[in-house]
Amino acid sequence: MKGTLWCLHGAVGQAADWQGFAVPGWAVKRVDLWRFLACCPMTMPEFGRALNEEARAVEGKQVLIGYSMGARLGLHALLNGGPWDAAVLVAPNPGLESEVERAARREGDAEWASRALSGEWADFLEAWNAQPVLAASDRRQGLSAHFRREVARSFIDWSLGAQEPLWGRLGEIGCPVLWCTGERDGKFTALGERAVRSLKDGELWVAPGAGHRVPWDAPAAFQQRVGEFLERVGS
Repeated sequence: MKGTLWCLHGAVGQAADWQGFAVPGWAVKRVDLWRFLACCPMTMPEFGRALNEEARAVEGKQVLIGYSMGARLGLHALLNGGPWDAAVLVAPNPGLESEVERAARREGDAEWASRALSGEWADFLEAWNAQPVLAASDRRQGLSAHFRREVARSFIDWSLGAQEPLWGRLGEIGCPVLWCTGERDGKFTALGERAVRSLKDGELWVAPGAGHRVPWDAPAAFQQRVGEFLERVGS
């Protein structure tokens, strides 16, 4: 094995979302993000340090792969001195740049947290999947209500509104980065185009025909592109 691919799921997702994803020659570690919030609150920088500590204990090359919320959390790991040889980030948002935007996002995410914690779980999932940014994707989240407490906590601790803007720090990432977005996800493609201009070694891949959920909207193309990227950066 060349090393390990650390796969971080998105909001209202689960580690099992990455089942079926594989790159020849690499071990796949599907990270359960909810275990980090199971006992107590955890900030995004604290998460980054915790994940880095786990990755340092594993031999071989280490590659971080994150989707949406998982990719945002991955940015915090990359910016906290992790042992990463490369990273694949799918549709992250490096941050909202005005306090007005962040305050509005915190308010909206607090409402999501309340619905996740005490509302009908099926209604919560239906509303989550119906959001415009996700509606272009065929995949629907089906996470168990067993995780409702951790999901609710994530809308507070890991809210985009609680995240300090990372735009000015992207140049600190030392490893090669493949930034992925979907062709039908115009907002996040524009964010990706801006982000890669700040990276030391970054490239943008826009997945044809895909929406926000690139790894599941275009699984074969995504696996092929990640494999090609890893061959390039590993040679």
